Amino acid sequence: MGYLNTRSIATTVFIVATLLFSDLLNANVNNAKESNSRVYIVSPKNDSVVKSPVEIIFGIDEIKLAPAGTYEPKTGHHHLIIDGDLPDLKMPIPNNAKHLHFGKAQDRVILELELGTHTLQLLLGDGYHVPHSPPLTSKQIEITVIKN
Repeated sequence: MGYLNTRSIATTVFIVATLLFSDLLNANVNNAKESNSRVYIVSPKNDSVVKSPVEIIFGIDEIKLAPAGTYEPKTGHHHLIIDGDLPDLKMPIPNNAKHLHFGKAQDRVILELELGTHTLQLLLGDGYHVPHSPPLTSKQIEITVIKN
């Protein structure tokens, strides 16, 4: 009987410790679940017809814009995805022509875009350029660049 009680107590302690440890692991600096954090494209609007160069203005709510290398809770910096899909959301965001990094906490950019239709989407990254959990993405918008 004493063995069963000891075993039950040990099992209970193990379960409680596992749950507490799991909560600590999930409470990382990227966690934005408990707020209304969001990123969005202020300008241009979806379906806009624009001329190049195009000024793209980024919006952010309930989270602080901070340079890359900042590891404080509720901080991040923008990444603009041009004509591409979201990258692997568990890995650092690529740095290439389709994934532009704004690691100095910029809130806008002026871009030369080719004539034609383009998609734009924001993805917020942490100090390591890894998307938050859950990821903070804007809606993907479409713009059309016409001749000047």
